[in-house]
Amino acid sequence: VSSQVVPPSNSPLPDNPNLGLVFDLDNLEEIYLAGGCFWGVEAYMARIYGVYDVTSGYANGKTMEPTYKEVLAGSGHAEAVHVRYDPSLVTLEELLDYFFVVVDPTSLNKQGNDRGISYRSGIYYTDEAELPVIEVVIAELDDLYKKDIVVEVEPLDGYYIAEDYHQDYLEKNPNGYCHIEFDAIEEQNE
Repeated sequence: VSSQVVPPSNSPLPDNPNLGLVFDLDNLEEIYLAGGCFWGVEAYMARIYGVYDVTSGYANGKTMEPTYKEVLAGSGHAEAVHVRYDPSLVTLEELLDYFFVVVDPTSLNKQGNDRGISYRSGIYYTDEAELPVIEVVIAELDDLYKKDIVVEVEPLDGYYIAEDYHQDYLEKNPNGYCHIEFDAIEEQNE
């Protein structure tokens, strides 16, 4: 059994409750989420208790190995994050509930100030067994909103890690642009 401790951070962002946790890498699960600019989504999801790691990348587009410039030019990819988590500490349903605290599921191809297909909202899964959980969360959202839910729910069709400068962007650039409010995470950590 392999395990790893999440390393400490010097971030001005809210505290990360996962620092110092020991994760069993053999029991991690994953989900891919798109919710506008990936910088904030990455930093936010990384601070949910039970999340081992989050990377920024490009999902479900028309080309292989796209660059940021190609994504913005119309490769069809969504800016997305790959979330690896311990299901004994946080469930997929809980992760999605947190995700929809900061992502408007009725906003088509935009979140915050970001506009375009690369900023669409999506949930991309790699295990068919996750689909019923995702469908329940989407149905609950549908009951909460008067507008249509426009979140793309699809099997993952390619995920490519974004360039290095996008990884942990808000950790490295604490005053960088972010459409995400971290209040829900701060309340969770209290």
